[in-house]
Amino acid sequence: MIRATGSGAAARSVACACCAVLPTAMASPATPSTAAAGRRHCRRRLALPLSLLVPSCLALLLAEAAGIPTTLDGPFPPATRAFDRALRRGSDDVPLTDPCLAPRARPPAPEQIALAASADAGSLWVSWVTGRAQVGSDLTPLDPAAVRSEVWYGECSTAAADSYPHVATGSAEVYSQLYPYPGLLNYTSGAIHHVRLRGLRPATRYYYRCGDSSLPGGLSDERSFTTLPAAGTGSYPRRVAVVGDLGLTGNSTATVDHLAQNDPSLVLMVGDMTYANQYRTTGGKGFPCFSCSFPDAPIRESYQPRWDGWGRFMEPITSKIPLMVIEGNHEIEPQGHGGEVTFASYLARFAVPSKESGSNTKFYYSFNAGGIHFIMLGAYVDYNRTGAQYSWLEKDLQRVDRRVTPWVVAAWHSPWYNSYSSHYQEFECMRQEMEDLLYRHRVDIVLSGHVHAYERMNRVFNYTLDPCGPVYITIGDGGNIEKIDIDHADDPGKCPSPGDNHPEFGGVCHLNFTSGPAKGKFCWDRQPEWSAYRESSFGHGILEVVNSTYALWTWHRNQDAYGENSLGDQIYIVRQPDKCLLQPTIPLEDAIL
Repeated sequence: MIRATGSGAAARSVACACCAVLPTAMASPATPSTAAAGRRHCRRRLALPLSLLVPSCLALLLAEAAGIPTTLDGPFPPATRAFDRALRRGSDDVPLTDPCLAPRARPPAPEQIALAASADAGSLWVSWVTGRAQVGSDLTPLDPAAVRSEVWYGECSTAAADSYPHVATGSAEVYSQLYPYPGLLNYTSGAIHHVRLRGLRPATRYYYRCGDSSLPGGLSDERSFTTLPAAGTGSYPRRVAVVGDLGLTGNSTATVDHLAQNDPSLVLMVGDMTYANQYRTTGGKGFPCFSCSFPDAPIRESYQPRWDGWGRFMEPITSKIPLMVIEGNHEIEPQGHGGEVTFASYLARFAVPSKESGSNTKFYYSFNAGGIHFIMLGAYVDYNRTGAQYSWLEKDLQRVDRRVTPWVVAAWHSPWYNSYSSHYQEFECMRQEMEDLLYRHRVDIVLSGHVHAYERMNRVFNYTLDPCGPVYITIGDGGNIEKIDIDHADDPGKCPSPGDNHPEFGGVCHLNFTSGPAKGKFCWDRQPEWSAYRESSFGHGILEVVNSTYALWTWHRNQDAYGENSLGDQIYIVRQPDKCLLQPTIPLEDAIL
């Protein structure tokens, strides 16, 4: 595991008295002697019962004992662990004939069962698929109303559905992927059901069956889930797993197995789920580069049965743990003449709290999980300051009560801060539009994918080290078929040209740096100072919030799945709410742009 050494003085608080609720942040960085005094003060509290220790002191003592750095020790000197050449850069996709991907339920029984959080802990979404999808030239879609959308549930396990005290109903839909080009096959899905459960008790185990109770064999086996904790400074999800660019390869299965071992209570998927668009519509073999393998394809095709296989593969996790998704570029999946229809599968398959959070679109939304407010943003829809997403984001941030949800975590697919050659400065336009808004509202952590590697940044704002900036983390290393990224923009000969890395949505705003060691240049000639640690390996992340100011972030590499106490990267992310004050929103018409 990488242990970073801070270049700045430790700025831990000394105000860890038993009566304190939060540690008092210093108005200016503390001296090493001040930090040492804080550690001695907290250690004196060890004589107290564990329940009386101030949570921040306890987190600090645990970090000290384990040798885990905190963001207060930063900014850290940039560090890179070179790609391990003993590992493969990628692996082939798992075939749909694999038992984990092949159909296991006979219609009308549900399959691909998945949970999703609603806006708060009192409600939850249940989704599933019934019927068989079809692939061919002349297809007749299923009638989504032919099978009911029911969830029977309660706090006690029971052998019969009608013994549950509650039943909720919802709706179903069918989508199609249509290609009006010779030789291309069409697809129409099974019936995709979504039901929202309401009136749930937070942090409570429920048992459920979903399907249609009026049909023989129409209900699923009994499953169970535990609701998320209620919003509040004293309750947090046990572990939040974060994964991006997952796909469905041998590496993907290793990632999911490793993730399951870490027993999360919530999973964030930061885009690019299945990579179904690495295939022709006729199926067969998927390739790491579609345009390289099929240069004459009339459109970027997609083999939609990969989505069904992915849903079956993920079901052992998603049927008991909420999965929260946001779209990536591989979910665009254009269809029709000229690709005028996009995102059909993403919009139909996933339930998200869009109406509950006021966005009314699945492209961006928010929800609470205990004392964390999650904001999921769309990089492939309008993000300009004059657009609907920006307006919604501004209102959503204004509604956040940091006394109830002290942590604010944002996620979207394409990273703003990225020192790899792949996708370098690709979403600079989005950064220029939105970064200031997130900074003024003191978003704590930003999670992204897209780049198939791992990178954690020092706290940064506008390419400048800033103790009040978010901690940006790129975790697009889930294991997909496009292989791991290993080249850095600061490697000799690896700096992309300003004409490279055009986004699949939005404009191009590539820039040369205007200050610092890279002034006047498009790329740094060494690892940028805002890049704290980077490594090219497959894996996933785990976020464990300890209290209102401390959260433990751990990156788990796949090769460490069976290693004892072997981790890729680990750090305590520390909020300083008394130092990093919220800044009022400036009306757009009064802003200096």
